[in-house]
Amino acid sequence: MRRLLPMVPILLTIACGERSSENSASCGLAAMAGATMALEELRGGTKVLAQVPPGLEGVVPARVVGYGTTPATVVAGDEGPMVMYGGEGFPQLPGFGLALVEDSTDTFQGVLIFESEPPRGYPVLGGVSSGTYAIPLYGLRVNWLTVSTPRCPLFATLDSLRT
Repeated sequence: MRRLLPMVPILLTIACGERSSENSASCGLAAMAGATMALEELRGGTKVLAQVPPGLEGVVPARVVGYGTTPATVVAGDEGPMVMYGGEGFPQLPGFGLALVEDSTDTFQGVLIFESEPPRGYPVLGGVSSGTYAIPLYGLRVNWLTVSTPRCPLFATLDSLRT
């Protein structure tokens, strides 16, 4: 896996060589590569957030890996913010959410939801809920250009989802 990491930016560039919608095959490949890069950063543990990032409030972009972006509403919870996700693919237990923050600008980008065991030993910032149950929410700083490209952004804009 570590040998493939240097190839991810190249794959992102190739996959997004033409203007594509979020649901195109090339942007789907780019989204999977971006999610993989975020997981690798999380496993490294050096950019994990200990506090809720600014911007994680109101309506935010969220997506389950392998599905499209869905607007999600953030509400206050007893143990931190709860991201209320109503889109497709919400994982059966286990699973976890990852609030992504662009490292250089300290800008919250969205919540990426994984269908795998949550990491151990990292601060839980809150949760992500489908309305039936909740999974833990963690936070991570990422170099945004390694997980998202302008032609195939990891999260669609909220304005584009309101059509």
